[in-house]
Formats: sequence, C-alpha cells, structure tokens
Amino acid sequence: MTKLRRNHESQRSAAGGMIARVGIFSLLAGGLFWIFNQFGGSEPAGSPAVETDPTSFEENFLPSSSTGEVIHHTYYSLSYSEAHEQAEWVAYELSKKDLLVPNVERTGDFRPDPRVRKASASTRDYSGSGYDRGHLAPAGDMAFSREAMSESFYMSNMSPQIRNFNGGAWRELEETVRDWTYEFGRLYVITGPVLSRGIREKIGDNGVSVPDEYFKVILDAESEVPKAIAYLLPNEIIQLPLHDYALSVDEVEEITGLDFFNDLFPDKLEEQLESTYRVNQWPVKENRFKRRLEEWNRRR
Repeated sequence: MTKLRRNHESQRSAAGGMIARVGIFSLLAGGLFWIFNQFGGSEPAGSPAVETDPTSFEENFLPSSSTGEVIHHTYYSLSYSEAHEQAEWVAYELSKKDLLVPNVERTGDFRPDPRVRKASASTRDYSGSGYDRGHLAPAGDMAFSREAMSESFYMSNMSPQIRNFNGGAWRELEETVRDWTYEFGRLYVITGPVLSRGIREKIGDNGVSVPDEYFKVILDAESEVPKAIAYLLPNEIIQLPLHDYALSVDEVEEITGLDFFNDLFPDKLEEQLESTYRVNQWPVKENRFKRRLEEWNRRR
C-alpha cells in the first residue's frame, strides 16, 4: 500500500519495484473481473475489464475510523482511540518477500508515538500492571527492516494482554498468518482490540483500557478467487483449536462498529467476502498450535 509501505520498495530497484507492483495489481484486477462476472453478471462482449486503481485499493483497504485520528507510519497505519489509549485497529500488508528477507534483531524500544495528537500511552502505564505490552502489528511481521521493526514498538501499537495469551494463542495466530503469507504470496491484515464492549479495567496514569477480546481480519485479494476470514479471541488462556474462533468479517463489523473493505470491491463481491468464510481455505498446523499452546499455557 502506498502510505503503508512508501519506503519499503526503496530497498529494491525502482524498475523492479514498479514491475512487481504492476504485476500484482494486474493479477488483482484479473481476479476481481472473474469474480465480478460470477457474482455481478456478465459483461457485454468487447467491454473492458474492471479497472482497479492501486492507489484507490490501498486507501480503501483501511477500515473506518470512529475517532478520526488515522496515523500513517512507514509500514502500517492505525486509528488511535484517545479514550482507550491504544489503536482501535492497525492495518498493513505482508508479503512473502518480506518473510524471505533475513530477520533484523528485535529492538524492544517501546516508546510513545510522536504522531498521536494528545500523546499516546507510555511504558509506565503497563509497569506493575500484570499485563504484557501486546503488539497489534506484530514485530515478527516487521522483521524485514530495522525501521519497520522499530516502528512496531510505538506504544500506539500496544494493547494490554494477559501474558499467556500474548505468548500463546495470539502468538500462534500471528505465526499462522505468516504461514498463509508464504502460501498465498501477499495478505492484507487488520488487527485490533474490541473496545465496544467488555472494558472492565484500566491501567496506568493514562487509563489504558484492558480489552476482553481481540480481532484479526485477513484478506487475500490477489488469489484467483479473493477470500477473507476473521478471528475473535478472548484475552485469556486459550485451549481450543484456532478455527473455533473463526467468524465472518460481517460479524466483526457488528461487534466493533467498524466498516471493512468499504468501496474496495463491487458490492456483490464485498457482500460475499464479508458474509462467508471457509476454514478449509485457511489451513492451520493444528499439532504445532496445540503443542505450543500447551507449552505457553504452563508458564506463569
């Protein structure tokens, strides 16, 4: 996405980056055209394919903001909620090329976000609270460059998570998204806390809300048939298989009040993507998930 990754392509040659971008969005346009014909009726002979403006796609990928404070960092964007001192969502794209780059060292440089209008939460808010500073945009997804890694440690990207959840089921969902990225080539990811219900505790002098649940919405827009799936996980020790927490994008919209993929696709395709999901299209390494959950759930 232009705003989310405007400096990422500078690591490659300008010509190579342009060719890759044109190829990606040509593929996207072709896939959208095929699906549009399936769900939206066939075009008259000789009519042009559905045109997809890459900039429009990238801008419209971002969800609605209930706060009006949308912040663009180099590799991800977020909507900040001052009332809860955390992002209501973060959004970014993740590609297989990112994952094939040797990982940079984890920085751990937690710090306030200088772009938040009234100042973000601070590390002191979490001190002694018993909660982890849980990443929304994972550091593991930002390990392709030092800048991306460092930006992932802004406090605007943190939310209070139970330690066994942050290091357990939440971590395994992040690992699984990376597995899917290897398989599908590129994914668009939106993650956030559920701030619309269940806030029973605040921590720190700034009053950081402790969410009861977290969501993750994943869009594969570049496969021949675009697909999407969402997950809603409770902020607690989790024992059940990952797909037990799968749900539709529509259901996340109803829970959070956010609007995803608005004007991104033709109406009938958007309705199809948001109302349905198929877990068999999103394979999970269940044995690894169970094994690592058991390990993390034992930790205190």
